[in-house]
Amino acid sequence: MKVFIDLLWYFKREKWQYGGGILVLAVVSFLSLIPPYAVGVIVDHINNNTLNEQILMQWMLTLGGLAIVIYILRYLWRILIFGSAIKLARLLRNNLYDHFSKMASSFYHRKRTGDLMAHSTNDIRAIEQTAGAGVLTLVDSLTMGGFVIITMAVTISWELTLIALIPMPLMAYATSKYGSLLHTRFGKAQAAFSSLNDKVQESMSGIRVTKAFGYEDHEVEAFREKSAEVVKRNVSVARVDALFDPTISVIVGLSFFLSVAFGAGFVVSGDITIGQLTSFTVYLGLLIWPMLAFGWLFNIVERGRASYDRVSSLLNEKQDVSDEPGAVEEPPTGSIDFEIERFTYENAEEPSLENIRFTSEKGQTIGIAGRTGSGKTTLVKALMREFNLADGEIRFGGKKTEAYTLDALRTSFGYVPQDHFLFSATIADNISFACPDASYSDIIKAAKLASIHEDIVRFEEGYETVVGERGVTLSGGQKQRISIARALLMNPEVLILDDSLSAVDAKTEEAILESLRSVRKGKTTFITAHRLSAINHADLIIVMDRGRIAERGTHTELMKSDGWYRRMYEHQQLESLIEKGGHSS
Repeated sequence: MKVFIDLLWYFKREKWQYGGGILVLAVVSFLSLIPPYAVGVIVDHINNNTLNEQILMQWMLTLGGLAIVIYILRYLWRILIFGSAIKLARLLRNNLYDHFSKMASSFYHRKRTGDLMAHSTNDIRAIEQTAGAGVLTLVDSLTMGGFVIITMAVTISWELTLIALIPMPLMAYATSKYGSLLHTRFGKAQAAFSSLNDKVQESMSGIRVTKAFGYEDHEVEAFREKSAEVVKRNVSVARVDALFDPTISVIVGLSFFLSVAFGAGFVVSGDITIGQLTSFTVYLGLLIWPMLAFGWLFNIVERGRASYDRVSSLLNEKQDVSDEPGAVEEPPTGSIDFEIERFTYENAEEPSLENIRFTSEKGQTIGIAGRTGSGKTTLVKALMREFNLADGEIRFGGKKTEAYTLDALRTSFGYVPQDHFLFSATIADNISFACPDASYSDIIKAAKLASIHEDIVRFEEGYETVVGERGVTLSGGQKQRISIARALLMNPEVLILDDSLSAVDAKTEEAILESLRSVRKGKTTFITAHRLSAINHADLIIVMDRGRIAERGTHTELMKSDGWYRRMYEHQQLESLIEKGGHSS
């Protein structure tokens, strides 16, 4: 029952709904005691030959009116209790989504997408069941069971009532044991479902790669194994679940046997009438539901507890990056100073950044080059505070980036990542994602600056073309340019292109860079690139090597030295000439 204590905060919040629902439920339980009493009275009238039309009609009208009242009251408690449970599911789902949106990228390195989806669906549904059907079974088993037992003891025979309840401790013991087993097995079943979710999400995202390598059969087999594991875990839950009803049926059967066997003796001895024995057996029939509800309660509660523990563990994950006390809410502007002594990712042995010191003046273009894994992306992510710097700092406009709220800081950035994510929406909606109120003319202007306008108008539906999930219907270059247009539409203080021109040809690259030079005057731009032609116009070029700055300077200055930049630039120029020669022939 620990889950009810865990959910006490919500029960207090919705106390009027739950209080009203419980009160109505108790009234329904009380009114349900009247029909068995009526049956006993009528049986005694029949036995004494005193039943007449007036008495029968009186009881028939009473029972008919009672049925209507109970019908209305049952409708009310369902609205109050189940309605509150549905609102709890909405609240927890919103809390999870809000929590996910605030977590840093390191959180998503640790957690799998399918697992997070399972928490937001199956686990929330199990908690909703606990707050709805769980409350119902708890209250109904106590009120109905309590009222029935008291009525049997007070109005008929307390001795016979005690005899009928002799098997009850067996039920308490059995349901407790089943509940413990159910909690453990249901937790494993939910974990298996999370793993299956992960597999489906991963397979659907990588379906083109799977088909390209002809790996479909292997993926199907891997899915079957995951699916079989889910079935296995859920069957183990079902085996325990299946024990509840038979156990309760056996115990109820024992109660009926004892009631009839000893009750017949009480009738013969004159302690109770035949009508009272009839009422007693009907009351005992009413006890079947509280007993079943009690068993069902353990089932629901243990499922809910396992799921609530899983959801709570997620919500209790601390934010790696959060607003500092007294953080400024105004977006920063001005020069950017990097002074990073050392930064190492969690569980990494070597530092990703070390001894980084340089300044980007307002309005400058900064080029960042280097081999794969040299720390280029880590450097720009540090600027956007995707992680905290324990040993070093970055100052924006003379203040540490920690001095600004995350919303204020990130409002100043327009970021185009290496992995160009597009939503399953229209091209216009994708471009205006960060500026939903942007006019169509502004969207087209941004698309032209990113050299994607001509491609878009060739589509049958133009800017209203719906792209597939993650932009699957577009080429890599088209996705890159739409992502650039999305960032340009923001007109941010700092534009970051993280190797975002790799999928376009040299002519398109030059057109985009020329557009940036014309519209980004007075605003800062960071460009990380493998193709050095994308940054040779930069005011300052930083060459990274194993997290350190190996070279720095303008293109002209770096070409005068015999370093990595010069060798790589000359190599790429030679490759370009060879490609042009091959095309011309």
